[in-house]
Amino acid sequence: MSSSKEYLDFILEQLSELNDISYRAMMGEFIIYYRGKVIGGIYDDRFLVKPTYSALALMPDADMELPYDGAKEMLLVDDVDNKEFLYELLEAMYPELPAPKKCQTGIR
Repeated sequence: MSSSKEYLDFILEQLSELNDISYRAMMGEFIIYYRGKVIGGIYDDRFLVKPTYSALALMPDADMELPYDGAKEMLLVDDVDNKEFLYELLEAMYPELPAPKKCQTGIR
């Protein structure tokens, strides 16, 4: 099942207090970026984030779920109605996320 544009719009609205939120559509799902770093995505109309130490600390009872077959497990964000919590979550996660990979095309 693919994620709906309506659910994406809802999550983007919930994250609207944060600067520099972006997304990329990928095979019917949506990868979510915060200040250029991948924080998670929307998969089957579920908001899943990477299991960083801070995310685990803020959501100790969160379910670990697979975004798709063959992927690494991610944390299910249940409290998507709480803008303050989402702001705190992404701000806490940001320093723990890897820097974006630079595109290497081999063309000089």
